[in-house]
Amino acid sequence: MAAEANAFEWNTFEDELMKREFKMIADIGYASLDEAGVIEINTLLSQMGTIYSTTKVCKFGLSCEAGADNNRVAFDPDITNVLAKSRNYYELLHYWRSWHDDVGIPMREDYIKFVELSNAAAVLNGYNNTGEYWRSAYETESFRDDIESLMQQVKPLYDELHAYTRDRLAKWYGTDKVDLKGPIPAHLLGNMWAQQWDNLYDMLEPYPGAQAVDVTDAMVEQEYDALKIFQVSEEFFTSIGFHAMPEEFWNHSMIVKPTDREVVCYASAWDFYNKKDFRIKQCTDITMSWLSTTHHEMGHVEYFLYYKDQPVKFRNGANPGFHEAIGDTIGLSVETPAHLNKIGLLDKVEDNEEADINFLMKKALDKIAFLPFGYMIDQWRWDLFDGTFSSDEMNEKWWDVRCKYQGIQPAVERTEENFDPGAKFHIPNNTPYIRYFVSFIVQFQFHKALCDTAGHTGPLYKCDIYENKEAGAKLAAALELGYSKPWPEAMQLITGQPDMDASALMDYFDPLITWLKQENEKNDVHVGWWCSKEGEAQQWLDDYNAEAEKVIYNSVVASWTFNTNVTDYNAEQEIAVALVQAKFDKEKGTEAEAYIEKGTEDEQILRELNKIKVIGTSKLPDDEVEEYEQTVSDMSTIYSTGKVCKYGSSCTAGSDENMVPLDPDITRVLATSRDYDELSHYWTGWHNNVGTPIRPLYTPYVKLSNKAASLNGFSDAGEYWRRDYESDTFVKDVGDLLKQLTPPQQQSSVIKWIFRRRRILAKRL
Repeated sequence: MAAEANAFEWNTFEDELMKREFKMIADIGYASLDEAGVIEINTLLSQMGTIYSTTKVCKFGLSCEAGADNNRVAFDPDITNVLAKSRNYYELLHYWRSWHDDVGIPMREDYIKFVELSNAAAVLNGYNNTGEYWRSAYETESFRDDIESLMQQVKPLYDELHAYTRDRLAKWYGTDKVDLKGPIPAHLLGNMWAQQWDNLYDMLEPYPGAQAVDVTDAMVEQEYDALKIFQVSEEFFTSIGFHAMPEEFWNHSMIVKPTDREVVCYASAWDFYNKKDFRIKQCTDITMSWLSTTHHEMGHVEYFLYYKDQPVKFRNGANPGFHEAIGDTIGLSVETPAHLNKIGLLDKVEDNEEADINFLMKKALDKIAFLPFGYMIDQWRWDLFDGTFSSDEMNEKWWDVRCKYQGIQPAVERTEENFDPGAKFHIPNNTPYIRYFVSFIVQFQFHKALCDTAGHTGPLYKCDIYENKEAGAKLAAALELGYSKPWPEAMQLITGQPDMDASALMDYFDPLITWLKQENEKNDVHVGWWCSKEGEAQQWLDDYNAEAEKVIYNSVVASWTFNTNVTDYNAEQEIAVALVQAKFDKEKGTEAEAYIEKGTEDEQILRELNKIKVIGTSKLPDDEVEEYEQTVSDMSTIYSTGKVCKYGSSCTAGSDENMVPLDPDITRVLATSRDYDELSHYWTGWHNNVGTPIRPLYTPYVKLSNKAASLNGFSDAGEYWRRDYESDTFVKDVGDLLKQLTPPQQQSSVIKWIFRRRRILAKRL
């Protein structure tokens, strides 16, 4: 058909609608490959799909034989339920690791071959690679930049939610398992992919006791079954003037998991292209989540029904994200407390701030937590398709992008032997994923536009368009277009403007944004995360510097107080603060060493860590730190309080009468007097009165200084002091400078004196 279409030279047509249809017919996807290629790519997809849909993993705490199903459980509903409900760190880790290993590793090589063939097909269809081919469905050259802007628009809300969640998880599991400033371990967020966190609501509920909307118990009490869930969903659509489900839908849909065969349980809607047969396939459970999922999938079917009379190639959504958004737009009404009350699943509606925040939190754990996940999957695939990274880096880059956008990390080491992307259905099934991100943005735009049409007043999150046919008619007009017009025209019909924008989403969650910011600030919760060894180290350094400033400030204040008021009390206070700093230095020095051992390629980070690692006399045992500080304080006190009897006067021991200090008295005399005896009196008096009592203190000072230097990795205190000059030849360099300043005839005697003094000091030390 493509060859026949291309025979018409459709690129020259003036009729834009006809040109658009011919373009779609000419684009034949994998069918552009030769017969062997078509067979191979479909075989690969089948093999990967089979691995995904049939894999079972060993039950936690049990042993399993290879090739036997004894003690093994399937993903749905078994593993899904454990990940949703368990709060056992190691049980969650077991299922997360087992699923990722047992599903991902076996399909890794198949996926590499698939990428090669998929790219080859894209080239044959006129595209550079599969990613470019997928993005063509959005008919916007700036699409990749546009969605990045959308991601950045919602990032502040996600970051606050992430921080709040991480803090609560750290309180539950411990900071040894959840770093308060790092990415969150991927297995702790309530499902296999950490894509939505609503299963953690019991741990994250803002106001326990206030109304929290989960009608699962009511559904069970009212004996809901899968059929009842589908009937309730259909009734919402018909209430706004949409189609009832056709007879074929009820006859052929799979709405519960069969007990007699293996099936792919992942929920999906199907168009059989005969204008009457439309179905849903899902393994429904009786929960509020499945009530929402059913509305979502039925939204697809409603779209099918509205565009079924379009030409075959136009039987699709205005863009893939629109198709995903329709049912979810309805869901924004269905899940309001007011609507659940109308249909008898909620006894009463609490109208207060605490209930509103609880409602918005539960919604955010579904809608906001998902956004970076919905965004990153195709970022990863597009970069693989276009060669930004190679197949040898697939797993590393997967976790790079997950950390960058989601703030998520694997709890155990992953290598290139692993293929963790394969643990997500849409990868082996080859379903483009950016549609879900787009859907989660535009559904709020649609919701706001429909609520405006319905005459809603008040907060957007309280709007319910149930039974409003005017709102339904506006939406139906856009659905009827299918893919016959570029999506901005469909957007214009619904919202009155052509662009995707996250403003409606941010407006919807505005009260929660304010609450999260206040809550995180109140509890001093860090917002953001690191994603590399360098990032982790830099975060630690930032924290260190903030804390060190306070500790050092206190030390400087104590020292200033002593130096400006030399009293025994102030000396004691200076020593006490010095001991606090020594304890801080020890702790941080040890932590800095740990970061150095982890390794970093950032020279500036390494330089700062090495500086923090060297902690001087703080390295001494606590009792010796105190001894050292007391010794320094005593010497300082002797020096700063030292006085000499006034020249020509008589003085009494223990009395300050006729005694003068160094500054300004003695200093002034030494500067201005030319009387030999007076100068000799003050010189001798100062050296005797200060130097003599300091001498017995200086020996233990030197001993402790050298011990501290040795503990820091230096041969003696002199080498420790010289480290700041960062030169192995510093002593020689200083000697050379001295030579330059000393007359040649005196150089030999001066140098000999210097080295003699060094030998004497070394012996004493």
